[in-house]
Amino acid sequence: MSLESHAPLRVGLLGVGTVGSAFAELVAARPELRLVKALVRDPAKPRRIARAHDLLTTDPDEVIASSDLVVELMGGTGVAVEVMREALDRGLSVVTANKAALAERWHEFAGALKTGRLYIEASVMAGTPVIGPIAGVLRGSAPHEIHAVLNGTCSFVLGRLAQGACYDAALAEAQRRGYAEADPTLDVSGIDAAHKLAILARLTVDPDLSWEQVRHGTSGIERLRSGSVQQAMGEGERIELVGSIVPDRSGWSTSVRPVRLPAGHPLVTGDEARATLLYRGAGGEVIMSGPGAGGVETASAVLGEVLAALAGRPGPAPLTAAVPVPVEAARYDHGELQPA
Repeated sequence: MSLESHAPLRVGLLGVGTVGSAFAELVAARPELRLVKALVRDPAKPRRIARAHDLLTTDPDEVIASSDLVVELMGGTGVAVEVMREALDRGLSVVTANKAALAERWHEFAGALKTGRLYIEASVMAGTPVIGPIAGVLRGSAPHEIHAVLNGTCSFVLGRLAQGACYDAALAEAQRRGYAEADPTLDVSGIDAAHKLAILARLTVDPDLSWEQVRHGTSGIERLRSGSVQQAMGEGERIELVGSIVPDRSGWSTSVRPVRLPAGHPLVTGDEARATLLYRGAGGEVIMSGPGAGGVETASAVLGEVLAALAGRPGPAPLTAAVPVPVEAARYDHGELQPA
């Protein structure tokens, strides 16, 4: 059902951090939208948001009761999930960028996904649209393998290491630029990329893929240092943190790990906080690349989803069954992806 009407769409916001603040600014410029309430832990904390006195609340129910649609940008698998479920149970649509909640508690959102009331484009690759294509037109191209650079923070850090910076300095610069959180553990350990890979895998190959399976095959960049990264450069290669979805004898498997790639490979991001997805299927090879981190970049994707809901377009349709492993996949040896 379309949410369009002559009155502005009333938007409730959960979380006013970097992305939430950027989203609030974008909404302020859209006459068809009106931000009505925003959930925060501490209303007294200074924030870059207009009408803070009227908007901010610590009561989730106040946000839900006053809204036509809820945007969740708190993150995490606790309170954020409970408030989203409550909003969905009350018949509202929800837009979220919360990859952790979707990765670890996916089946709790099954009903909302089936009815198209959950919008999740911003949960993977920030401002670069990939959920729409993989859950849409690419469903017609049976997947053979999918590889992706999913964490802009790691791409940025690895780029700085390639330039000779030490690990701590590279990470500190990523934090100053807003690419990395104050606690960057989820980024550099590979968990953030694994969260996103789990979402991609469930929408492309296996709706029942468990988070534990994806987590088990994950390693990060914490042990890499500039020497090894520069050595790879000297040999005409670059190191990237790559998430992969590939066929094996038992079905589909996933992994997240640093790999060495030829310098001209489409997954090489350089020193930017970019994200790239390489989809190989029956219909050929498709590459999607763009901003992989940043407040405004993610907020723009969130706004796009709100506008889609306003126009009556549903969120991504879930897979109903696992995709068979293609016979052609036997010829892929994935030799281009060598462990770093």
